[in-house]
Amino acid sequence: MKYRKLGSSDLEVSEISLGAWLTYAGGIEAEQTRACTEAAFAAGINFFDTANVYGRGAAETAWGEILSDHPRDSYILATKVWGQMSDDPADRGLSAAQIAKQIDASLARLQTDYVDLYQAHRFDSDVPIEETIEALQQVVRDGKARYLGFSEWTPEQIQAAIDIAGPELFVSSQPQYSMLWRAQEAEVFGLCAANGISQIVWSPLAQGILTGKYRPGEPAPAGTRAASDSMGGFIARLMNDETLTAVQRLRPIAEEAGLTMVELALAWVLRRTELASAIIGASRPEQVHANAAAAGVALSADLLAAIDAALGDVSVTGQTLAPLATAGVRHR
Repeated sequence: MKYRKLGSSDLEVSEISLGAWLTYAGGIEAEQTRACTEAAFAAGINFFDTANVYGRGAAETAWGEILSDHPRDSYILATKVWGQMSDDPADRGLSAAQIAKQIDASLARLQTDYVDLYQAHRFDSDVPIEETIEALQQVVRDGKARYLGFSEWTPEQIQAAIDIAGPELFVSSQPQYSMLWRAQEAEVFGLCAANGISQIVWSPLAQGILTGKYRPGEPAPAGTRAASDSMGGFIARLMNDETLTAVQRLRPIAEEAGLTMVELALAWVLRRTELASAIIGASRPEQVHANAAAAGVALSADLLAAIDAALGDVSVTGQTLAPLATAGVRHR
């Protein structure tokens, strides 16, 4: 495993990190969750990313039980706040009251006194940004989080926060990024790099599309994410013959380079120096090890050109999708 510095912090995170979005929020059994987590430690992964809203606390609870068996200084733990946590539609967001409530609830579920990274899961345009910033800073002052980050903020929102609190406010940005979704390269990567903010990317395998297991003209294999309704249409937007055919063109490129499709896709995102880590999901320990093998893999310029040629126009497919954070910034 290779490690990279997380933004302006003193944290060194593994290039491959383990996430808990779909799997450990109730998607797999507790024994599998534990097995995958232990496989991550065995592979040298030290960075674990979750959120309060994953299973409305189920993912945090699962990791609280498992990670408590490990010394607290042996792993770097990140969670997020923003999503709706109960049937009450008001039980969400980035108000001062909500942040104060949710950090304590997260810490209780995670069975720890602090998280290393506390992230705004999305931007809350209903709350003055000054209130959100002050509340997040209070979490750090109280010793409940070491550093702060955000996920899926627009350049306007990022710049507004920097203008108010300075570049030292955040150390990380967590956007979607893969061969099939490159929108963040245009502005977010550069803005963040100029302000000491690293990228921690999610869905680097495009929800499994880039593994090559989905083939054009064929139904999704039983038991896969695309075969279920749990994705809420997220993966369906990429399940078209044009995209799947282009992804299959990557297979001989990977084979010639002596790489698996997974290694090729993860090495592709990790080629960017703006990245600190790529978050992967896994339901089996062998998947963890297969993903971890991509750490430190370097892709030549010729190989990168071959990837772009194989994907063609579908390499920007994701940019036609509605971004997850578009609302403007509200001030006091």
